[in-house]
Amino acid sequence: MAAISSRLGLINYCLRRLGEPVIEVNVDEDQIEDKVDDALQVYQEFHSDATYRTYYTTIVTEQNMEDEYVTIPSDVLYVTRMMKGGMGMMGGGWHNFPYQWWTSQMGGMGGSSCGGNQMYGGMNMMVQTYMYMSMIDTVLNGAPLIEFVRRANRLHIQGEVDSGGMKVGQHMAFECYRALDPEVHTSIYNDMFMKDYTTALIKEQWGQNMSKFEGMQLPGGVTINGRVILEEAKGEIESLRERMRLEQECPPEFMVG
Repeated sequence: MAAISSRLGLINYCLRRLGEPVIEVNVDEDQIEDKVDDALQVYQEFHSDATYRTYYTTIVTEQNMEDEYVTIPSDVLYVTRMMKGGMGMMGGGWHNFPYQWWTSQMGGMGGSSCGGNQMYGGMNMMVQTYMYMSMIDTVLNGAPLIEFVRRANRLHIQGEVDSGGMKVGQHMAFECYRALDPEVHTSIYNDMFMKDYTTALIKEQWGQNMSKFEGMQLPGGVTINGRVILEEAKGEIESLRERMRLEQECPPEFMVG
């Protein structure tokens, strides 16, 4: 069987697993679409293969200064940290203290009459000094405090507006985790968890629909028993989610906000 690469392909695959066209799966098309959406939401929320770490950059506007927050795209799930940029003694581009100090020390790194010992010692001294300055900056200024309100797509920067660290026209960068778009990265539809979980959700809906006619006898003496289908589906869903959370979920430590 060819790899599934579309939403419709996933739906047809799930229905075949449930018995179609040999058995009629009594689930409406809109209900099936809802179950695919539910499966994608769970996949993007918890499965490590559905997210990627990246950096989101933006430029501070007058509106950001007035609102005291930055608008974040809706596909951003978590923001782990804010890059310090021009804030503190370690920021500020060419005019900051580290850059000026490094350029003033570059002359001591060129050439040596002792087999390179001068250059080695100079580099050691520069690295140690830079680490010491970073420690001082961390103690005195600390890291920017942020609060990410995901459902509002807002990232509040605590205290930076009042302290002058957030300025109009300033570039800001945030380390974050974003969800993959299944319409762009179509291999999501062929993921084993997605196929199993979507099938189980559709099966659950099928059981719920058929349980409304519990005990009804069809021609030929067949009795409808949708509750069995429903209970089987619930057990499969619980097992799949537990296995996914144990084996595939990203560790919770990185979540901020």
